[in-house]
Amino acid sequence: MKKLTYILIMLLLFSCARHENENSNIKIFRYNEAAGLLTLDPIYAKDQPHIWACNQLYNSLVAFDDEMNVVPSAAKRWQISEDGKTYTFVLRDDVFFHNDSCFGGKGRKMVASDVEYSFNRLVDRKLNSSGTWIFSSVKKDENGYAFRAVNDSVFQIELENRFPAFLGIMSMTYLSVVPHEAVEFYGDDFGRHPVGTGPFKFQYWKDGVRLVFRKNPNYFEIIDGKRLPYIDAVSIGFLVDKQVAFMEFVQGKTDFMSGIDSRYKDELLTRDGHLRSKYKDDFYLIREPYLNTEYLSFYIDTQEEKENKERAVALRRAVNYSIDREKMLQYMRNGTGTPGNGGIIPKGLPGYDSIGSVGYAYNQQNSFEIIEKYNLNGEEIKLYTTKEYMDLAKFVQSSVSDVGIVCKVEEMMPAALREKRAKCSLPFFRSSWVADYPDAENYLSLFTTANFAPDGPNYTHYSSKTFDSLYDVANSTNDLSDRALIYHKMDSLMMAESPVVILFYDEVLRFVNRRVTNFKGNASNLLNLKILEIN
Repeated sequence: MKKLTYILIMLLLFSCARHENENSNIKIFRYNEAAGLLTLDPIYAKDQPHIWACNQLYNSLVAFDDEMNVVPSAAKRWQISEDGKTYTFVLRDDVFFHNDSCFGGKGRKMVASDVEYSFNRLVDRKLNSSGTWIFSSVKKDENGYAFRAVNDSVFQIELENRFPAFLGIMSMTYLSVVPHEAVEFYGDDFGRHPVGTGPFKFQYWKDGVRLVFRKNPNYFEIIDGKRLPYIDAVSIGFLVDKQVAFMEFVQGKTDFMSGIDSRYKDELLTRDGHLRSKYKDDFYLIREPYLNTEYLSFYIDTQEEKENKERAVALRRAVNYSIDREKMLQYMRNGTGTPGNGGIIPKGLPGYDSIGSVGYAYNQQNSFEIIEKYNLNGEEIKLYTTKEYMDLAKFVQSSVSDVGIVCKVEEMMPAALREKRAKCSLPFFRSSWVADYPDAENYLSLFTTANFAPDGPNYTHYSSKTFDSLYDVANSTNDLSDRALIYHKMDSLMMAESPVVILFYDEVLRFVNRRVTNFKGNASNLLNLKILEIN
């Protein structure tokens, strides 16, 4: 039976690839996943490849739209108590699990007890999910975590303390709803036979060859009277060689390519980041903000800082002013990204410094004046980085040297850099932060005193009572616009002491075959295939 299924799927894909512009009405979206996939169990969806695949199969209670607003998904509405600690979700009554053998070939309506079951799976220590941190703010006692199904249509969670970012966290793939019947029916193989409520359902998987999802005809979302998804299938290949995968895309054998390898960035992009004209008839480029800030960090909890803080801050400010970030992006990244002239909060999140009032735009004259005032000419700093970012480090080295500061660069293995960074033994080092969840709190928490490394991610050891106080105020404020104003104040306060040098805010580059339309995304770089169309 499995062999017959394989033959039928291959015939389907071959037919579509050969005749999609002729007689076939089957619409298949094709992309390559060079990193491969290990499982389709959402409690293990910790990286982009697995999140992308699982996002087609499952739903969480809420989701983010294109503008990063929290919107209903499997829950149709929610209510947050006045003290900000209790979240009550009312579920939709038209969400059904995929038709599957675990239900005798049929489906089943999703109810609140399925949410409770799914959340308990996530925190089950025997399953060893890396997503258990999600519930770190949830109240817990000897009976477990404080979440429960009130009845079939109402689910409730109670937090220890008010935490406004929690609603956004609830959108994460880790919190996808799964049926206990499927987990019990397939056992350890559930990750190979996934069953969810998403717009697509599992069809076929052969390691290293192909993974196929088919349209879920019972999916609950409807737009303008038409049920999603609009396409019939998703086909994921597993070509490991990125050069071969690139050629497959250029030849139209796949429909989508995310990101760009340094080996062919100049082939595809002009110096200022536009798609070269020779490719414009075949595919198009979508550029979107990505919730990743690339920066350099200073460890500032030093004896020099304690003896003369004003001079230490001046050195960091001089370094910040010396870097022409626009030029750096143009020559190092073909214009990909937004110059890091603001603070730590990236473009795409409330609180982002869109006018550059928080950070440091390129200004050599400011650097020279600071260096002269504080007698910093000839001062030495040493930047630690990995091989992948050596070109950016060399650019920074040259920029800093141009204003009279001696900068040495040392390459380290990624694991060694992470270890020494955690032990606070690197004075100046390359850093980045990709949002765990789309709220500026996730970035600003990197600079709270409570998060000092090695116990937390504050590797700079920046500390400010005012900053910590504002952090607590923000976490007690439910209104996002009010919270964004506080975030901006915090960002400004931290950047005044310059424990970091913001280089750029990342961008997602998506190259899409012209037969594909309505290809949407957001700053979390989620792959949303339920609304795209294929002509």
